[in-house]
Amino acid sequence: MTAVNDRPDIRAEAFRSPESDRWPDVVQVPHVPARAAIAKAIFRRAVQRLPLRVVETGGRHYGGGAPTDPVMRLQRPESFFARLGATGTIGFGEAYMAGDWTTEDLTGVLTAFAAHLGELVPAPLRRFRHLALSRMPAAHDNTVEGARANIAHHYDLSNELFATFLDPSMTYSSALFDGDPAASAEDLQAAQHRKIDRLLDAAGVRSGSTVLEIGTGWGELSIRAAKRGAQVTSLTISAEQADLARARIEREGLSERASVLLTDYRESTGSYDAVVSVEMIEAVGAPHWGTYFDTIDTRLRPGGKACIQAILQDDETVQNTRETYTWIRKYIFPGGQLASIPAVERVLGATSLRLSETFAFGAHYAETLKRWRASFEEHAAAVARLGFDEIFRRMWSLYLAYSEAGFASGYLDVAQLTLTKA
Repeated sequence: MTAVNDRPDIRAEAFRSPESDRWPDVVQVPHVPARAAIAKAIFRRAVQRLPLRVVETGGRHYGGGAPTDPVMRLQRPESFFARLGATGTIGFGEAYMAGDWTTEDLTGVLTAFAAHLGELVPAPLRRFRHLALSRMPAAHDNTVEGARANIAHHYDLSNELFATFLDPSMTYSSALFDGDPAASAEDLQAAQHRKIDRLLDAAGVRSGSTVLEIGTGWGELSIRAAKRGAQVTSLTISAEQADLARARIEREGLSERASVLLTDYRESTGSYDAVVSVEMIEAVGAPHWGTYFDTIDTRLRPGGKACIQAILQDDETVQNTRETYTWIRKYIFPGGQLASIPAVERVLGATSLRLSETFAFGAHYAETLKRWRASFEEHAAAVARLGFDEIFRRMWSLYLAYSEAGFASGYLDVAQLTLTKA
């Protein structure tokens, strides 16, 4: 495990409480027999068309997979179907967290589902989707105060936790490998630097540039921009990230060129030659996209450029799921919302910004996530020593594998979007 600072992280204490207190919806199995029966019928029918094999305790085998395809083992089938029937995809994730199902190839199983998401539920039943799935809680709206709580839920868990699986640059976004990412022997830090450098080039960042970064992370982009001779102002609302980013900038001797402010983007001031933002739009929320891009427009000087890196979905999925409460929103990114290129262009229409270049590299994110999950699971003992229990570790393995499957199947993409200001 990489030691990134010497002080204890008290936020990990929250995960040392009894599992029944910390994870009530995982420990308790819902009891809605009719919905469980419907879920069982839909699931068994759906997997017959997937490159997947399902094995239930008791010996039942089914699925459309060949002997070489991944195996999903239902350890507690009735609990699995009860959860699936009660809360859909949330229940699917909670079932894995609880150990109701398991597999030796988590990414393979999830990729099989991700590649056929539109076909899993029979067409006549899709119109009842809103009855089966919950709406995202109003408390998760990314208002100025709501965003602080949502960001703290994920990014303030523990800097030490993130250090168990990130490379030494502490970069928590897709890398950009040289050539085929799946065949690359390049180390992750070098690939992360290539990604950052490409984004800075796209935004025209050079010596003397003034740069606004929306979403600091742990400071690597600010450090590389400052080393170019730019003057960087970086914004974050994560106290944990701000502390470590400032310390890293100071260690590099760049404090006069890069400053980190604990400030919401909506509270920013000043004007800049370039605005950059890496995988921060996902935490903005669809109701606030207009404000996000208006802020970029306001802060960017005429003739300037902005470059944002964004995780993307197709526009139909964005429209259909923008208010749905999903497993990823409940447990990983409360208030999160992915965008699409058409959605971005619709919002840009009310600004003086125009999308001038789209550079997509989704396969590189699949490889990045594969390496993160391997490192996370390799450091399971270190994660446990930080106070995170077994349910948490299963949850994060599922999150990383779920994300990798999304990019590997093409359900998700990532792109650097260059914006120019008239």
